[in-house]
Amino acid sequence: MLDFKSILKMATVSLKINKMRSMLTSLGIIIGVSAVIIMLAVGSGASIKIAKEMESMGSNLLMVRSASAKSGGVRMGSGTRPTLTIKDAEAIETKCRGILAVAPYSSESKQIMYGNQNWSTSVGGTTMPYFMIRNYEIESGRGFLPEDIKNNTKVAVLGQTVSNELFGDVDPIGKTIRIGNIPFKVIGLLKTKGSSGMGQDQDDIVFIPITTAQRKVFGTDFPSTVGMITVKAQNDEIINTTEQDITELLIQRHNIGKNQENDFEIRNLAEMQESIKSTTKTMSLLLGAIAGVSLIVGGIGIMNIMLVSVTERTKEIGIRMAIGAKASDIRIQFLIESFLLSMIGGLIGVLIGVGGAYLMQAFAGMNIAITASSILLSLGFSAAIGIGFGYYPAYKASLLNPIDALRYE
Repeated sequence: MLDFKSILKMATVSLKINKMRSMLTSLGIIIGVSAVIIMLAVGSGASIKIAKEMESMGSNLLMVRSASAKSGGVRMGSGTRPTLTIKDAEAIETKCRGILAVAPYSSESKQIMYGNQNWSTSVGGTTMPYFMIRNYEIESGRGFLPEDIKNNTKVAVLGQTVSNELFGDVDPIGKTIRIGNIPFKVIGLLKTKGSSGMGQDQDDIVFIPITTAQRKVFGTDFPSTVGMITVKAQNDEIINTTEQDITELLIQRHNIGKNQENDFEIRNLAEMQESIKSTTKTMSLLLGAIAGVSLIVGGIGIMNIMLVSVTERTKEIGIRMAIGAKASDIRIQFLIESFLLSMIGGLIGVLIGVGGAYLMQAFAGMNIAITASSILLSLGFSAAIGIGFGYYPAYKASLLNPIDALRYE
């Protein structure tokens, strides 16, 4: 009967006899596991950061923009040919399927003043649903009322960056700011959102009613148009249907013929977000795979040392076989030694990897995310390496002839 406890004890004693060699043998596994932990932590951290930034932008979004104008055969860029109106936004909301919310939007860079303080920022003209669509939340005060849109009211909702620059720690609600030379009453303050995926400060903005922006603030040759219509679909399953309905509706409303180019563009942010998430996930796996190569190298080192150990301990193997040890006992002993070398290296590698990841976060400013799955994956791979690369030396040891082994010098 297999005495597993005795075999484990003998394997442990064998490793203790050659402590330095055992530690050096495990070094490859230590480096490999720590590299895998660090790479996966950095990759996961990047994925989580991107996911949060995408979430702050809003989900299931469609951005309907005016098409680009042409000058001398040269396309001038998106939005240079104003064709969208508030009426288009209203039609989309009532006639297209899968709509959760719609908001027209136009923006310009303006100088904002309060007392002797001033700040250059983006002024966005829109309606109340825009805040929900883009995940802006009111921290204090209120948002726009239907009356504000209908009556071109001169009211403003501030982002945190603008509030800090103009008012510092003072509550801005009820104060009067000037956008250009036009006075606006501050009615709301937004919660902090942070940077977008493109690195833009989403809190460095002032919102005013779209009608007020069109008629009193923005100088434009097309006062009834808007720069963009933002649409939030009910879910990601219907968003393609919604996009198709919007396309057909605007073609009809703008009287675009079959052979004519559309005077609008629709950007599906849901597709872009999924693409970015997929790319980030692929990069994380690639980083982990690259780090995993060093684990395989470590496994080769274990196999090499175990083969040397079999040669050195040939006489010991012969004696064990002569007093009754079976070939399976010898094989299991060497497999346990290989497994212990790999797992000890794996555990040390996990500790070094976790510490290294936190050091990268502290000193390099990287976002990291250490997950239990990455640690278990590293340890599991480490165990597989120990058994896989230790099997051949163990198998070779079990095939030794006891008589020849006893004669070996």
